[in-house]
Amino acid sequence: MTPFSDPQAAERYLEGLVRMVPGLAHLHRMTSLILAERVGDEGRVLVLGAGGGLELKAFAEEHPGWLFDGVDPSAEMLALAARTLGPLASRVRFHKGIIDVAPTGPFDGATCLLTLHFLPRAERLRTLVEVRRRLAPGAPFVVAHHSFPQDPAGKARWLGRFAAASGMPIEQARNAAAGVGARLPAVASEEDEALLREAGFTDVELFYAAFTFRGWVAYG
Repeated sequence: MTPFSDPQAAERYLEGLVRMVPGLAHLHRMTSLILAERVGDEGRVLVLGAGGGLELKAFAEEHPGWLFDGVDPSAEMLALAARTLGPLASRVRFHKGIIDVAPTGPFDGATCLLTLHFLPRAERLRTLVEVRRRLAPGAPFVVAHHSFPQDPAGKARWLGRFAAASGMPIEQARNAAAGVGARLPAVASEEDEALLREAGFTDVELFYAAFTFRGWVAYG
């Protein structure tokens, strides 16, 4: 059983996100503002990695004319998203799986928050290509995830800062940092930007940076 298929782990997920991701609510707010620059008052937005529902709820509350397709490989996490959304869930179509199960669009915008760091490079590139293929011309894509140096010293330094920011005791923070570094196929920020361009996105801009997390907007 993977962590995201464990119902109890899914319930703890939202609490952990708020604790571990600096400025999470601000990330959602900034993402919403960036999308709105081109989506307008009414539009259809693809949300990849939608489990939990926090970003869906933020977008839906702020933009009552938007409709959403939320994709996530975990049924438990999608169920958690539906509970998080409450009545707003009526504006979301949920899809269990990876990018391949997403409708073909075209979408007016798309997001992938705190998800791509789980994917190895080849699958990450394939996912980015498939997201772009589903976007209307010029539509915004907002992505944010762990992105940190891959040299041993830089990796240890930034992961240590990330873990310490959660309020853990120092030794526990060191162990957590080592675990994150070993588990995640994260890449350096330069590689993340290169992957977006390789997938065909243009005008890649950094808008969010918080310890090991980086966020970009790019256009289809």
